[in-house]
Amino acid sequence: MYSINLSLQGENQLKITKSNFTIMMEFVLLGFSDIPTLHWFLFGVFLVIYMIVLLGNGIIILITRIEPTLQTPMYIFISNFSFLEICYVSVTLPRMLMDLWAQKGNISFLACAIQMCLFLIFGATECFLLAVMAYDRYVAICNPLHYPLLMNQKVYTQLLAAAWISGIPIQVGQTYQIFSLPFCESHQINHFFCDIPPMLKLACGDIFVNEMMVFIFAVVIVTVPFMLILGSYSRIISAILKLPSKTGRSKAFSTCSSHLIVVFLFYGSASITYLKPKSNKYEETDKLLSLFYTVLTPVFNPMIYSLRNKDVTEALRKFLPKLAL
Repeated sequence: MYSINLSLQGENQLKITKSNFTIMMEFVLLGFSDIPTLHWFLFGVFLVIYMIVLLGNGIIILITRIEPTLQTPMYIFISNFSFLEICYVSVTLPRMLMDLWAQKGNISFLACAIQMCLFLIFGATECFLLAVMAYDRYVAICNPLHYPLLMNQKVYTQLLAAAWISGIPIQVGQTYQIFSLPFCESHQINHFFCDIPPMLKLACGDIFVNEMMVFIFAVVIVTVPFMLILGSYSRIISAILKLPSKTGRSKAFSTCSSHLIVVFLFYGSASITYLKPKSNKYEETDKLLSLFYTVLTPVFNPMIYSLRNKDVTEALRKFLPKLAL
């Protein structure tokens, strides 16, 4: 009788282990399952958005490469930023389109971890690159005579390398930390991609330390570059206001306004998502905010940089007729 009980306990334990293993091996992205009647409409909208992102940012990359007047550090940074936006949106949108097409959101444990890791890396790179671009404008406006020396090829190459590489070890470590947690409540992720806040809601046990680590990483990666940007622009604005010429002030403001708009669009929505207290009440709001800074901001960026920048507009006027031929 005792041996039979041991056998039954072993079988039950094996079933529990298999059950937990299944949960750990696969998640389900709920995405927009709450509005099933709009799946095909959303598929069409997001497909168009993805094409706009690829085309708009691709054109900016191309014209900054082929137009001689745009071979300056400022436009090299913009070209890198456009390439980053393509990478950034490609982590989430193709997967979202596939889920809308198939009307199911099954994603393996490994694919989910890779998606989160890449998304976090590109997000950190965007934070650092925006800070680098702010520093470039600060040097150009506050130290125009020394700009060629302070922002030479070696310097801007090092700044770009630092922006692309700095976030990798932090975000790889953060992804490992998140996916080392036991996910025993549910395997359904109430989001359209594998992001930190919805993943933490699936974890069981005491995750206070993990939440604090996420908050600290967010402060380092989001807040510190943002403070550097604010510091750069406070000096820029002070320098611009001292310019004697109204035309000079207007031109200086125009070169900075595009970057400032992009900064506030990205940082505003991202900061609310990662720095606000955890709550189950605003899951749909979180989803909309994530949609804004992961999908819509990369759509606006090419328009902002092209429509508000005379050099880019002029280069487009030269380039588009050649493209038509």
